[in-house]
Amino acid sequence: MITPDTEAIVTGAPLSRRRRQLRKAGESYGFLAPTLLLLFVLMIVPIVMVIGYSFQDRAVMGASSGFVGLANYVEVLSDPGFWKATGNTLYFTGVSVAAHLVIGLTFAMLLNSTLIGVVPRAIFRALYVLPWLFTAAVIAVLWRMLLAPNGIVNFLLTTDVEWLASPQLALGTVTFVNIWAGYPFFMVSLLAGLQGIPGELNEAATVDGANGPQRFWNVTIPQLRPIIVSLLLLDFIWTSQQFALIWMTTGGGPIDVTEVLSTFTYKLAFAQYDFAVAATSAVLVLLMSMVLAVLYVRHQKARD
Repeated sequence: MITPDTEAIVTGAPLSRRRRQLRKAGESYGFLAPTLLLLFVLMIVPIVMVIGYSFQDRAVMGASSGFVGLANYVEVLSDPGFWKATGNTLYFTGVSVAAHLVIGLTFAMLLNSTLIGVVPRAIFRALYVLPWLFTAAVIAVLWRMLLAPNGIVNFLLTTDVEWLASPQLALGTVTFVNIWAGYPFFMVSLLAGLQGIPGELNEAATVDGANGPQRFWNVTIPQLRPIIVSLLLLDFIWTSQQFALIWMTTGGGPIDVTEVLSTFTYKLAFAQYDFAVAATSAVLVLLMSMVLAVLYVRHQKARD
């Protein structure tokens, strides 16, 4: 440990208290400097550039671009395709998050109960978590084969429905695939929460005469509420930004019925090569996501 006496021996003169505080602060910022530099280069700079593009015309593709004010925002907000993508995003996200919670909580309670033995529980745990191990590309290819007109789903149902090509069924079908792929995250997190609930709470409720549903609503749910709120907010942020699964299953079609904000923005940039308007759409998505991020941060601060 370096003491004022040690410094006096090394430097030949004792440092004042203010100089020692400045040196300590400088050392702290020196350790943080690489992280702050990466944060600035990888996050702050791209975000500032995208915001800058949203106020220009012919951004990126043009030899010269000019400032157009809020014209790009007016163009995007007056585009019916943007609002259709917003509605599809809300449906896709809301249904997925609600189903993730219900299915994840159901399976977590089943795995946490004593109704099934140790071996079946281990088998169910492996089966239930299996969708989580697949990447979006594998999930998309798998379900495209299963839901093909001549696939196993139609064979079992003795139908010839085009699940991913029907304007009436495509959005519901891709939402179902996303539910299948995402519920293990809720299941694993809620199972950890269930195993952390003290057994004395349920025993005390049983002694007081509470039955199973009463213990569920008055003991289990209040104990899991902080985890459930955090999972809902995080899943809402992640699902609203889902791109790979939708792009590789339907590409936003047919006739835009599965178009969401991420695919809408991607097509503006890499199909129409209108990077200025695409940047504007991206900024609007960022603002929507920041609302959820602020709610999540406030929830975490309230827990602390």
